[in-house]
Amino acid sequence: MLHSRNGSSRTHYEVLAVNEDATYDQIRENYKLAILSSHPDKLRGKSVTNHPIRYQQEVFLDVQKAWEVLSDPKSREDYDNILQASRNQVEVVDDEIRLEEMLVQINGDVKELSYQCRCGDYFWISSAELQELGVSVETTGDHFLSSNSASVVLPCDSCSLKIRLIIDAHDDSFM
Repeated sequence: MLHSRNGSSRTHYEVLAVNEDATYDQIRENYKLAILSSHPDKLRGKSVTNHPIRYQQEVFLDVQKAWEVLSDPKSREDYDNILQASRNQVEVVDDEIRLEEMLVQINGDVKELSYQCRCGDYFWISSAELQELGVSVETTGDHFLSSNSASVVLPCDSCSLKIRLIIDAHDDSFM
C-alpha cells in the first residue's frame, strides 16, 4: 500500500485505476494514461484545481512506484501477499472524533484539517486527500458539507496513536 504523509493509503491498483486481477496489458495501458496525466512536464504551467504542486508530484511518484511493482510478476506476487495480509489486520484507534472537531487551515484552494494529538503533534488530512479517498466534501461559506458518510483512520505524525475521523452526510456544523 502507498501511504501519504497523513497515513491514508491507496493500493498500487487504485493508483493505476485497475482491478486486482488486471492483466499486464491493462496495467500497462492505465500506467501510460496515468503517467501522461501526472507527469510534471505535462503539468508545467497548468493549474490543477484543488491540488498543490507538492500533491501533484506525489501523485506522479505514486504512479511510478505502482508501475515498478505491478509490471514485474515476482514483485506483483509479493505485493499481493502483503496487501492480503494487511487486509487481515484490524485498525486500533485511540479515539473517534467528528469533522466539526477538526481545526482548519486554508492553503490556496485546499483546506487542511488537523486535530492535536496528546503527544503535541497533529493528526491531519487535506480536503484533496479526502476527495481521493472518495469522500466528497464541499464548502459553503464557513461550513463543510459531505454528500456521503465515511470514516477515515488518521495516524499521528510523531507517535503511534491513531484516531478515527467520522464524517456524517450533510454535516454542516463544521467551522
